[in-house]
Amino acid sequence: MPVIDTVLDEIETYYDTVPRAASTVEEVGPFTLFVADPEVGWTFYARPRLGMDHVFTADDVRRVLARQDELGVPRALEWVDEVTPTVRSAVLEAGERAGRFPLLALPEETEVPEGIGTRVLAADDPDLALSVGAVHAAFAGEDEVAERPIGRRAELIRDGHLMLVAAYDDGRLVGAGSAAPRGATAELMGIGVPPAYRMSGIGTALTRGLVHACRDVGVRTVFLSAYNDAAASIYRRVGFRDVGTACIFGEDDG
Repeated sequence: MPVIDTVLDEIETYYDTVPRAASTVEEVGPFTLFVADPEVGWTFYARPRLGMDHVFTADDVRRVLARQDELGVPRALEWVDEVTPTVRSAVLEAGERAGRFPLLALPEETEVPEGIGTRVLAADDPDLALSVGAVHAAFAGEDEVAERPIGRRAELIRDGHLMLVAAYDDGRLVGAGSAAPRGATAELMGIGVPPAYRMSGIGTALTRGLVHACRDVGVRTVFLSAYNDAAASIYRRVGFRDVGTACIFGEDDG
């Protein structure tokens, strides 16, 4: 089996596994719907059911979206285009949007320098709420970093299901990112640097810090999706390679 196909199989299994630590699960037609526990602090998605060979239709999409509406949770579908290519056409046929984003993985043999100026946060770290605030500010396009609710992050960190890495400049927290290891696989998520601190290598340092944190607990496959090709270029410089296309319902291509 080609290396990329093997990586995509690992990623598919991971996407089916990672939400289960903090959600309830329903099968809705050919989709698996993950409904986040209310106190977790974020939302999950519906994905094509793992291992199912199925030609997706607009009715399949409408059915799972209707169930999300019924439950009062955000409409959210995610999938990998190369694994289930008929989902995107079904979403478009249903009159909805679907964005395509670079999906990248880091070859296991790639050597990555340490993330200078970064620190892995413990469950009781006093900067935990501030790191959540830094990511919130980054994605809101704001420079002011303030503490934000941490939800169940401390519990997930203690259980080994989540890692948070923060970046510092002269003692000031200037960015953060997370990873969710499951066995030998981990996705890097929510790597955010507020606008005032961008273009100074902080995003690269966070990525490196997260890679080292993952490898320290035995992760072999580290992957992520990028909002656009400009963001992907940061990760490619670290050593990540394109392995597929992440698709997200309701999003436009970056």
